[in-house]
Amino acid sequence: MSLTEQQDSQAVSLIRGISMDGPLAANSGHQGTGMALAPLAHVLYSRVMKHDPADPHWPDRDRFVLSNGHASIMQYAMLFLSGYGLELDDLKNFRQWESATPGHPEVNHTAGVEVTTGPLGQGFANAVGMAVAEANQRARFGSDAVDHHTFVIAGDGCMMEGISHEAADLAGHLGLGHLICIFDDNKITIDGATDLATDVDMAERFRAYGWDVVELGDIANDLDALEAALEAAKSTDKPSFLILRTHVAHPSPKWEDDHSAHGNPFSAEDVTETKQVMGIPDEPFWAPDELVSAYRTHVGERGATAHAAWTAPDSADWAAAHGATGLEGWDADLPAYEQGESLATRKAIQKALDETYAGLPGLMSGSADLKGSNGVALGESHPFSSKAPDGRYLHFGIREHAMGAMAVGMALHGGVLPVTATFFVFADYMRPPIRLAAISDAKVCFVFTHDSVGVGEDGPTHQPVEQLASLRAIPNLHVIRPADGNETIHAWADAVRHDGPSVLVLSRQDIEVTTDGSAVARGAGIVRRTDGDPAVVLVGTGSEVAVCVEAASTLAENGIAAQVVSLPSMDRFQEQDVAFRSEIFPDGVPVLSVEAGVTFGWAAYADDSIGIDRFGASAPGNLVLDKLGINVGHVVERATALVN
Repeated sequence: MSLTEQQDSQAVSLIRGISMDGPLAANSGHQGTGMALAPLAHVLYSRVMKHDPADPHWPDRDRFVLSNGHASIMQYAMLFLSGYGLELDDLKNFRQWESATPGHPEVNHTAGVEVTTGPLGQGFANAVGMAVAEANQRARFGSDAVDHHTFVIAGDGCMMEGISHEAADLAGHLGLGHLICIFDDNKITIDGATDLATDVDMAERFRAYGWDVVELGDIANDLDALEAALEAAKSTDKPSFLILRTHVAHPSPKWEDDHSAHGNPFSAEDVTETKQVMGIPDEPFWAPDELVSAYRTHVGERGATAHAAWTAPDSADWAAAHGATGLEGWDADLPAYEQGESLATRKAIQKALDETYAGLPGLMSGSADLKGSNGVALGESHPFSSKAPDGRYLHFGIREHAMGAMAVGMALHGGVLPVTATFFVFADYMRPPIRLAAISDAKVCFVFTHDSVGVGEDGPTHQPVEQLASLRAIPNLHVIRPADGNETIHAWADAVRHDGPSVLVLSRQDIEVTTDGSAVARGAGIVRRTDGDPAVVLVGTGSEVAVCVEAASTLAENGIAAQVVSLPSMDRFQEQDVAFRSEIFPDGVPVLSVEAGVTFGWAAYADDSIGIDRFGASAPGNLVLDKLGINVGHVVERATALVN
């Protein structure tokens, strides 16, 4: 069944009403954008997008991303109307404890929400990543299996944030024709009119990026014109940027076009006056049963028809890709290094990817212009490009912000197991997407190389010291700093098996192989045991494990028995039982930690810590490490003092 003209009008009024009622009930939220964009949201969900509320995870659905996620109440109104499982009680609990309608949309929390959007611009870059995933799978599995669009609504805040420049530039370069962005051109920010801070010509900006730009003008309330513009955007071979002039808080007689309407909830009187203008009853959360039933039937029938015409590929590659896992036996014969070999762990990750590539059909990797340094190139694949979208290596360019957020979008789109790489110090540029990956359970493997002051001559600006501790502090983030080549191989396999985001922190310099890699599975392992009870435990991560092993030999010559522990993952170790943790750190035995970074966090395990609680220096890497106390002599000295 189709909606009547009267039902179209009522639906828009319902969305606007809920966009006011939710923030009023919560005394918190943003009603102005939802009111202005209600016709667009209605047209997207009821006329344009291919989606099936009965199966929110249908792989060939169109994706919708609300980059300006503060307008979440509008999306919740659409999910309620469309039949995704939200009911009026959920809308009434907007922004309340344990509600299905949090302040910003959260994936895996509310059915129908594709990504967790909070910091402005992240959703826009997520959408670019989703479009990459769609293009790659369409090229590899065929348009019968994959042929959908990604729609993203973004506002001035998203466009001002630097991440939008990075992501938009790359999207245009890659020719992502199935990406459609609607720019909410309302000309206001929280502080006032946009001309307080910018004069950019948004149309020319996006034309320069290579997008197909359409200046729609003042058609925000014309349903047919909106539908025609969105349908036309589907037929281009470039990403589309539709500039829609809107009026925040329309049709409020008091607050339309006023920046105060953005973030300050209307008073009850404001809501009453606006509902009178709209001609709907002045009652909270007005939603006539007949309208809701008709809307859900209409959207459900459209979705069911589209879904019924689609058949999932009968392919092991497809199943593995969409499970973000490997084909049977993908990890049955992992490579191993001989004890005493010496290589940088950034080189070992390349071997890990090369050896498992064929068994991981969803794997896509990419680096921020550091392909030769980061070790994540996929030698068996050509690069992804507009002419070769089946490629599985992506040149992100020098765009760490966008790289991280795009990878999150690729993971949440499904069918892709994304790997990103850059130098570890630039994890600071990627913190927002890493944090959002952790909130979202997005299965991304973030690879960081050049992990300490061993970077050397580039100096303190390029020598990470605080980054490892800061990433360990992020909840739900699996962080691994492998000790050598074998632990790196196992770390990669562990990241593939892990259900959420992982970080692999790898060395620039060569490291002697001292482990068999088994410590990764439980977060820690004993690398060197003593004949009897140990007098001290030396625990390290990364390249410092080899330092601890050598120091233990010297201590043994001095009559001090030292157990050496590799602790590649604190979060994994914390999951283990008390018996295992007591084996690693025996009761009553003093512990000395050794790590080429800040000592913050080590007090949970160690009685004393050797670290670098200062910034580094410009000099050859081995010299910097030595001068800052990461050497065998210092470990022996401090361990002896601890025992005594």
